[in-house]
Amino acid sequence: MAKKNKNVIRLIDVTNRDGVQTSRLGLAKLQKTIVNILLNDMGVYQSEFGFPVTRHETNYINANVELAKAGLIKPMVLEGWIRAIPQDVEEAIKLTNVQHLNISISTSEQMIKGKFGGKKNKNDIIKLMIAALRKAKEKGIKTIGVNAEDASRTDIEYLIKFAKAARDNGADRIRYCDTLGFDNPMSIYASISDLAAEVGLPVEIHCHNDLGMVVANSVIGAKAAIDNGVDAYINTTINGLGERAGNADLVSVILALKYSKHLHNENLLDKKVKLGMAWKISKYASYAFGVPIPINQPGVGTNAFAHESGIHADGALKDRRNYELYDFESLGRGEPEAVDTGRKITAGEYSGIKGFRNVYQRLAVKFKSDAEAREILELVRYANVQTQKPLVEDELKFISSYPKIAKKILTTTP
Repeated sequence: MAKKNKNVIRLIDVTNRDGVQTSRLGLAKLQKTIVNILLNDMGVYQSEFGFPVTRHETNYINANVELAKAGLIKPMVLEGWIRAIPQDVEEAIKLTNVQHLNISISTSEQMIKGKFGGKKNKNDIIKLMIAALRKAKEKGIKTIGVNAEDASRTDIEYLIKFAKAARDNGADRIRYCDTLGFDNPMSIYASISDLAAEVGLPVEIHCHNDLGMVVANSVIGAKAAIDNGVDAYINTTINGLGERAGNADLVSVILALKYSKHLHNENLLDKKVKLGMAWKISKYASYAFGVPIPINQPGVGTNAFAHESGIHADGALKDRRNYELYDFESLGRGEPEAVDTGRKITAGEYSGIKGFRNVYQRLAVKFKSDAEAREILELVRYANVQTQKPLVEDELKFISSYPKIAKKILTTTP
């Protein structure tokens, strides 16, 4: 019989914040929007969808808030990331219609000395955080997460003091950042257990993969929060992309919570999460970022369900459970995929109206008039200028369905 627990683990995906910060990589604003739509369809609780004080994000952020109001991105929460300083709160409110924020500041001795150059001490850090938090509350921000950057290298007593100050001034949760991937499953369980037990706030776990333990750390950190009576939020990115060695892979975290030993009986993962979206969202992110999915990627890699050795192949054919913990169908894999081997017409920045109409006819999209078709073609051209690759079905359909919002997303004014 499954164990019942009143607390739950939810997913906050940070592909559109930490993922796009990956060196040498990035996403166009249209691609970030499609990521948000797919995350919402997957049942992810929240997307950290951008930087409200970065001006080239302004139109994209406001347009996505419009999509949320229109019901396309719903019920997923769209949350922006800023520094925990009052000026950033003011700027975020001035530039955007963002309603949810994560405010971030460094808490470790190393970073306080190394980043602030002796100009700030531990008490100053807490005062800055409180000032930003109060400003955000005053401005009507609906939910606020407070981030302790480099929490894993922060003295635990100070970290608890910092978190209590956040709690007492209206924070909705505390983000424990293993910014350098310094933790291991034992250390993160101990730290988050202390934090959750002492502070009583939901804990958001943000881990990096510098030592190769990011998924294990994220899952065990979340378990520590649950075991100490508070909800947990795990930060993920699609395909594990992120700064340096990356963040916790979205699909791997879901698989670990659903199928790993003991955890699979506890049913801790938010019931709204749809694993069946894994194949689609991973393939889209791979295409948009231009980074192939590793052959051995859990669940979605080419070899995730491949068997070659005689013993393995024989065992898998007799009963898939001999060598497979979960079914490939559960990830949305296994459906036939059409591959064009003849003539191929694509829509790009130099497309003409006839070829463009052919592309949309194949998608079963009809235009009311030539004027409407030409309006959409112009938007598709601009989108292709930004993505620098043929637009995929989801992108083309989005532009034709929401042309006014698409135009805002595609507009950047220096």
